[in-house]
Amino acid sequence: MKKFLTLTFNQGQTATAVQVSEPAELSEVLQQMGLIGSRPILVIVGGASQISEADFVRIQSLFVKVLAPIAQNLGAYVVDGGTDAGVMQMIGNARNQINAQFPLIGVAPIAKVILPNQTEPTNDATPLEPHHTHFVLVPGSHWGDESPWMAQVATILSGGAPSVTVLINGGEITFTDAVNSVIAERLVMVIAGSGRTADKLVSALHGETTDERAENLAASGKLQTIDLEAGWEKLTDTITNLLST
Repeated sequence: MKKFLTLTFNQGQTATAVQVSEPAELSEVLQQMGLIGSRPILVIVGGASQISEADFVRIQSLFVKVLAPIAQNLGAYVVDGGTDAGVMQMIGNARNQINAQFPLIGVAPIAKVILPNQTEPTNDATPLEPHHTHFVLVPGSHWGDESPWMAQVATILSGGAPSVTVLINGGEITFTDAVNSVIAERLVMVIAGSGRTADKLVSALHGETTDERAENLAASGKLQTIDLEAGWEKLTDTITNLLST
């Protein structure tokens, strides 16, 4: 079963949304939303509500200076979790700040999000980020239920074009997102120095961690890392090259 919606946010932004129940529906509904053609795919995963203030300040410029301009310049699709928190809020704000036009697609569990003008949100639900252009609302009542769907949406949209997951900061669910990217054979670029899960994965890549999840991911051969302090030009060149190869 699929259900299409037009969402209107408080400041007049609009987005197309679809509620799906089966993975087999994804290809058709993405086409029906106008998301067609083979394009580079930038998947963004990482911290949501628990990014520290210090980490937030250091990370936010990465979106305005690097990630949003890359997506705009390459005509890429950007896929993330779609809620108005953390890295998802940052890419939405960055897209708005630079007046970009790239499609920004949020994939989220229907039972965990608050739709615009929804009057009775469920407990622990989070509003959708208003600068996203599309939302795919999937079954699930827990954060993390969206993770395999997000990986599949990215694979379908790429149509064989290059794709990369950029992992920034992050909590427990970010490990799940990274695993699903690896299962999808998608490279995960871990931003060293961005905090929490990202730094655990960097430690694992250097053989310096006792976190089994991080060790297993590091052993997959699908993780690379670049330091947040490498400079905007190097960060831009590195990620652009991955999406252009």
